Amino acid sequence: MGQVSDRINNLSESATIAMAQRSRELQAEGKDIISLSLGEPDFHTPDFVKEAAKQAIDENYTQYTPVPGYQELRKAISTKFKRDNGLDYTPNQIVTSTGAKQSIANVVLSLVNPGDEVILPSPYWVSYLEIVKMAEGVPVFIEGSIENDFKITPEQLQGAITDKTRLMIYSSPCNPSGSIYSQEELAGLAKVIEQKKDFYVISDEIYEHINFVGKHESLAQFSAIYDQVITINGVSKGFAMTGWRLGYIGAPEWIAKACTKIQGQFTSGTCSITQRAVIAAMEADPSVTHEMRDAFLRRRELVLGLLKEVEGFKLNVPEGAFYVFPDVSDLLGKKTAEGKSINTAGDLCLYLLDEAQVAMVTGEAFGSPNCIRISFATSDEQLTEAMQRIKKAVEKLQ
Repeated sequence: MGQVSDRINNLSESATIAMAQRSRELQAEGKDIISLSLGEPDFHTPDFVKEAAKQAIDENYTQYTPVPGYQELRKAISTKFKRDNGLDYTPNQIVTSTGAKQSIANVVLSLVNPGDEVILPSPYWVSYLEIVKMAEGVPVFIEGSIENDFKITPEQLQGAITDKTRLMIYSSPCNPSGSIYSQEELAGLAKVIEQKKDFYVISDEIYEHINFVGKHESLAQFSAIYDQVITINGVSKGFAMTGWRLGYIGAPEWIAKACTKIQGQFTSGTCSITQRAVIAAMEADPSVTHEMRDAFLRRRELVLGLLKEVEGFKLNVPEGAFYVFPDVSDLLGKKTAEGKSINTAGDLCLYLLDEAQVAMVTGEAFGSPNCIRISFATSDEQLTEAMQRIKKAVEKLQ
């Protein structure tokens, strides 16, 4: 067998994708697996978006697209930023990519040199760390605790910044914790960020529309750090368009140009039909996303109510996204009925997959080794059944 590059050897497989794959394998064997591992809405793309895509096919939008995206799409995103977020990004400051994951990778590869430090408040989305490793950056972790809803304080951020700090990546609403930074909390972080002018922040706002507490707040709203913030968003979560693959950035123009340059060599422009469909999504009133948001809020209440009955699960209330992120440290060190030790959250996830036939993801993958991530992006019936199975399986631990 041949030798792959060190770059690939140093890269970890996505834990969320790995668990989804394992679930599918077990389902193929005839096991009744309930998968709560993937971050994917269980809704269909809105009909008006699908109609726009059909029209694009009929109108023969089938050629290569401009690398940063159609001008009409970037104008629509510019309007959306102003309308929904109060942010002024011209079309030249916007680059569309094949998913927000590519958008993040473009920015990191454009800004980070080997040895540069990148701050990752934990829990963080699994791919942040791996993309930083790919760019040969040095990850610096700031630990968020369940007591503070997994959010970091300005004091913690100040303490993590050094001469080598180049970038921070965070999400709000957060994957995996569902936490949302308020305007006041972001203002506190902004005061720290503005002290170091060559320090940049990727604000990942992909879950913007799945917000249970009110108005979404963007970090770039603070004028003192506007030129230091790269706002990432997309249509996967809010518009249930995971398979369409489109994410976008709003950024200082020099960063947008750098991302266009790198994308021009890697993938070129994203799918032409997707882009035309996303114009319709961007131009729509955000209220079109509320039905899905309201369904997720109802499911959150359902899941939290059922999980309160599970011994050893410490819970907080996620304010957005579609995950709960319980601290399970009280269960670590316990044994299964067969005498196998549950030493890590990963062990617990494997035990629950085996014993309860419910798939979840270990918090170790998100930088929070005492937690597990449970997605509630599935039906009420499936969620109720899954929580009952988890409760029974946990009761068997000694």
